[in-house]
Amino acid sequence: MLDFSWKVFSMTGNLDTYLLIKELERGHEDEVSQEDVDNIDTLDAQTH
Repeated sequence: MLDFSWKVFSMTGNLDTYLLIKELERGHEDEVSQEDVDNIDTLDAQTH
């Protein structure tokens, strides 16, 4: 999950993606919801 999140961030520069990476690094992976992933997908689609 961290590799995917970093790749999305590096391609989009999206701050929400960066914050997700930091949350995952702190060991809160179980707190990441499908809604968070959907939001990243939506934001990524908007930047391309």
